[in-house]
Amino acid sequence: MRAQNSATRSTPIAVAGPAPAARSRTAATPAASASAAPTAPTAPAASPARRSARGGTVLACLGVVAFSLTFPATAWGLESFGPWSFVAVRSVLAAAVAGAFLLAARAPLPARRHWPGLAVVAGGVVVGYPLLTTLALTTATTSHAAVVVGLLPLTTAALSALRTGVRPSRRFWAAAVAGAAVVLAFTLAQSGGSLSAGDGYLFAALLACAAGYTEGGRLARDLPGWQVIGWALVACLPLNLAGAAAGLAYEPVHLGVHGVAGLLWAAVGSTFLGLYVWYRGMAEIGAPRASQLQLAQPLLTLLWSVALLGEQLSPAAPAAACAVLVCIAATQRAQSG
Repeated sequence: MRAQNSATRSTPIAVAGPAPAARSRTAATPAASASAAPTAPTAPAASPARRSARGGTVLACLGVVAFSLTFPATAWGLESFGPWSFVAVRSVLAAAVAGAFLLAARAPLPARRHWPGLAVVAGGVVVGYPLLTTLALTTATTSHAAVVVGLLPLTTAALSALRTGVRPSRRFWAAAVAGAAVVLAFTLAQSGGSLSAGDGYLFAALLACAAGYTEGGRLARDLPGWQVIGWALVACLPLNLAGAAAGLAYEPVHLGVHGVAGLLWAAVGSTFLGLYVWYRGMAEIGAPRASQLQLAQPLLTLLWSVALLGEQLSPAAPAAACAVLVCIAATQRAQSG
């Protein structure tokens, strides 16, 4: 009986054993929560990345807004300057601003291997695109030019594919051909069934700027983006100084508020600061996301042409612009996929 009682009494002792363990597990739960607490700062750690992405998006959007004002600013500038002197003086002023930034940042000279690419950027973005679009705007309206140049992201993607050897999908090229067809139909309809000299300038400007963007994007892997455009502007300074002297000597100049404002914005806002914030934004959010933001540029230019220049838009202009944006958006989706 004593053994039986002992066994009987041992049962609660045996059963009572797990209770402290259960209590320890229960007590360990706050400890586990406390041990998990150090993982909580991961949310604030991700916060700076999100803030950086938001800041990059804002910078890229500012660049798009700056670019969208280029054509209206050029149209204003042509009220006071001839096309050749306007482009040369614009580039000289932009080079002065870029040089000041480079000096303030104590930026080192690019390596020798970078200069051929910088020459392409200078020829495409600093000289070619501004000159060709300015010549086009002597005969074409800003709304017309905005729709044609709306094909710039697509042209850049095509040249980039050729330059890097990347083969986009068939869906990409289908959307590219559709966008080109829309632009060609619009230009033919606006010019009475035949391409004008202004259209020729615009299509040449597309190629020049796309080449400059493609090579600039390649150089931006080694140099900060703003230094790419800064050194390209400085490299062209002697040529543009000579061009400004010749243009101002042979083309009439009638200074006015619109002309001076257009010149200053094209030089400082579009040529340097616009590209400065654009490249900074691209560095934060990446080229694919930034290029999608630039799809809004043609529509913004159409709005500026109405608000600042009082142009009357034909129904075909916004319709063509929207169609181009849809086609380019499809190419971006196909390319990213």
